[in-house]
Amino acid sequence: MQNNAVNAGNDRPSAPVLAARELSKRYEDGVLALDRLNLQVQSGEIYAMLGGNGAGKTTAINLFLNFIDPSEGEALIGGIVTHRDPIAAKKQVAFVSENVMLYPNFTALQNLDYFSRLGGRTGYTREDYRKVLLRVGLQEEAHAKKLRTYSKGMRQKCGIAIAILKDAPAILLDEPTSGLDPKAGLEFIALLQELRDEGRAILMSTHDIFRAKQVADKVGIMNRGRLVAEKHRSELEGEDLEKLYVAYMAGYMEAAV
Repeated sequence: MQNNAVNAGNDRPSAPVLAARELSKRYEDGVLALDRLNLQVQSGEIYAMLGGNGAGKTTAINLFLNFIDPSEGEALIGGIVTHRDPIAAKKQVAFVSENVMLYPNFTALQNLDYFSRLGGRTGYTREDYRKVLLRVGLQEEAHAKKLRTYSKGMRQKCGIAIAILKDAPAILLDEPTSGLDPKAGLEFIALLQELRDEGRAILMSTHDIFRAKQVADKVGIMNRGRLVAEKHRSELEGEDLEKLYVAYMAGYMEAAV
């Protein structure tokens, strides 16, 4: 299987794999769900969008995936504006949702084969599928079991295995650790770090402050559709991210009154 590992010796600046430029979404009922979002995610970088329900995180993910069209601005994947050329853009990205939607009457192996072929990846073997399922922490005895018997954590692992097989330079994750037990959460975070080290650009939405600080190279704090703060990992050393998050939320709300 291929990967998108970057050349560690190449110091030339590169264009971001994922970018939002003045990205906004106002719905028909007048609700401004996303207000002029600007962010960038480079190869080999994990960006965590941190915020509560209604902060605009999932709207941003949906705009990158062209599930909805922007009201203003643009989302780009690999330099492709997603709402102008959605098919080309989607070839550059893999997506894992909070509730992974796979075929419950298929086994893990059958799901991997089906979705790989659907994405045009016809060269994988059963051994490739076995190796990637083991890599994501799904034990071999589970590979031939139907997904209706799986826990949420096991389905999440199957979803990330499909994302790995797509071999896309970008990965989008919507609340990836929601509902996972501590062990499954730790395994998932370790896997994200591996994918980051292979050169993937990873953008994830989350309300899990602990995991965001643990894994992210950059954390963006969102509230009421706006990116109210952005911190690099070096800026978070020694910081209590939870207190910082609450302070930004309070400061923003006071400013908005």
